[in-house]
Amino acid sequence: MAKIRATLKRVGLNNFFFLLIGMIFLAKFFPHWGTADSPVPLKMITGAGISVIFFFYGVKLSPQKLMEGLSNWKLHLVVQSTTFLVFPLVILILFWFFGTEGNYLWLGTFYLAALPSTVSSSVVMVSIAGGNLPAAIFNASISSMVGIFITPVWMDLLLPETAVSFDLTDTIIKLSLQVLFPVLVGLMLHHRLISFVNKYQNALKNFDQGIILLIVFTAFAESFSENMFESHSAGGLIGLGALMLLFFGLMLALMYFISKGFRFSREDTITVMFCGSKKSLVQGAVMGRVMFPDPVVFGVILLPLMVYHTLQLVAGSALAQKMGEKQAG
Repeated sequence: MAKIRATLKRVGLNNFFFLLIGMIFLAKFFPHWGTADSPVPLKMITGAGISVIFFFYGVKLSPQKLMEGLSNWKLHLVVQSTTFLVFPLVILILFWFFGTEGNYLWLGTFYLAALPSTVSSSVVMVSIAGGNLPAAIFNASISSMVGIFITPVWMDLLLPETAVSFDLTDTIIKLSLQVLFPVLVGLMLHHRLISFVNKYQNALKNFDQGIILLIVFTAFAESFSENMFESHSAGGLIGLGALMLLFFGLMLALMYFISKGFRFSREDTITVMFCGSKKSLVQGAVMGRVMFPDPVVFGVILLPLMVYHTLQLVAGSALAQKMGEKQAG
């Protein structure tokens, strides 16, 4: 248990997790502070904070390592395909069989399926399990930038069939200005600022988490203020958690068999499994804030992602630890 707790801490399942839960409770009891009528301009603060997050994310990227990672193209193609193609298609198939129109939880589940991979946790888990670490770093970095364009395209295919308004061109422009442009500027300043980032990485991590907490708080505050969760019982939410866990296990199994079909090595298979199965809460919160301008709807749509995010850390960390111990033994 001590090893598992240490692993969970390394991938971020620590105080931040409990703060996320705390934000939901705060939003439940103090929704007014997170709405448009709040005396504190939280929307403006989070908008500026998002650009700062991705600027420093760009600074962390090494242009040299990105170029070096291009050679293993078959592995990269499989990872990106599982992230942006297999994931959404599985949810679409499940929706055709079991889904109901107008259900925002299903919409939120499809949204998480269309998102890019995480950066930190997927790389850490690949490292713990004994996978191809350079390939994991490359794919996690590329996924974040590619997702700015692919995720809105997927949502454009589904959202016109729902009550949620969506403008693909406007969304990509906004995401490019708020996310991609800061990343590219940061990437160009990598050599000048990387020492600063390394020196203050803990403070920058706290800043990132603070902005995500604000996004979660405001999203759920708007939803609670409009009673969007009244139709969802505690049992239904527990059921959602169980389904997300099954979904995570299904995706891991699919990626394992896909890797075996390509006859990847053990190290490359681990990279596909952990990079391809993770979904980014950071980018989900940021991009969702742009793609779902109705904050009342956004809070419900964000819920499946938050549940999946928690479970992917818990289950993924335990699996990575077990695979790492097996390799060591």
